[in-house]
Amino acid sequence: VPALPVKNLNGTGPVHPALAGMTGILMCAAGLPVCLTRAPKPILHPPPVSKSDIKPVPGVSGICRKTKKKQLKKSKNPEDVVRRYIQKVKTPPDEDCTICMERLVTSSGYEGILSHRGIKPELVGKLGKCGHMYHLLCLVAMYNNGNKDGSLQCPTCKAIYGEKTGTQPPGKMEFHLIPHSLPGYTDSKTIRIVYDIPTGIQVSRPRPPGPLPRCPRAAHSPLCRPTQGPEHPNPGKRFTARGFPRHCYLPDNEKGRKVLKLLIVAWDRRLIFTIGTSNTTGESDTVVWNEIHHKTEFGSNLTGHGYPDPNYLDNVLAELLAQGVSEATLKD
Repeated sequence: VPALPVKNLNGTGPVHPALAGMTGILMCAAGLPVCLTRAPKPILHPPPVSKSDIKPVPGVSGICRKTKKKQLKKSKNPEDVVRRYIQKVKTPPDEDCTICMERLVTSSGYEGILSHRGIKPELVGKLGKCGHMYHLLCLVAMYNNGNKDGSLQCPTCKAIYGEKTGTQPPGKMEFHLIPHSLPGYTDSKTIRIVYDIPTGIQVSRPRPPGPLPRCPRAAHSPLCRPTQGPEHPNPGKRFTARGFPRHCYLPDNEKGRKVLKLLIVAWDRRLIFTIGTSNTTGESDTVVWNEIHHKTEFGSNLTGHGYPDPNYLDNVLAELLAQGVSEATLKD
């Protein structure tokens, strides 16, 4: 009986390889020889590109954005931020405050735990855009537990008030045009984005006892170590940045250039990456993506992070909008 090859079926989901495997098992059980082929490897990078072939993206100024460690905004206290976005409710409805889970007609669950001048535990406010109601003291507690950047996000509908910023570590974002086409966009060239974030944040540490190690920058400067900042999960602890530089791809068309412009805004607001636990490896205190999906596979879509994907550009625009980055941002 001739060997019958069982090839991996095209597709990105886990069902197709499973079907191929089950087919092989059934054929073996029937006494038929089986030849299993290896799964194709994803095409992560385009063919080699010379420097002369790399061009600026039309309609997008610059080719590089750098971010440095930004200090948290301290000009507004939590009470001022909360009062800026709410309207007081004189007669609150008899329903739950979804922050403390106490009834709005009673005092906040943070009574006795949190105290702020001028905010009584029974005061209730309604957010201006979405109309959801909470205890004012609960909103202050939520703000204190966040990034303290002067913005507020409704915990029910995720509506953003003010300009939301993230906790992305310092790094560099480059973007340019390469003369290759993505699957599904054969008539367009490709926008390549390169993100590079080094391991660690340079922060000044208190001088330890004993002599300082020799430092070429300053003989008597405080010891500097790459650690997490105060806005990160574990301040003072070192973090890792795996897989950098990371290459991402967009089609060079009108919608692709719009996505690039919004990604630049998101980068400036420190929203692309954050420090957390990797879903892939389980490693903690490492740089991870922050709910704005990117296409990191260039010439295939075997991992689900490539093309063709006709819905991707619309999906990423929706994800950017959820972070407060919209087309109105570009007009501003």
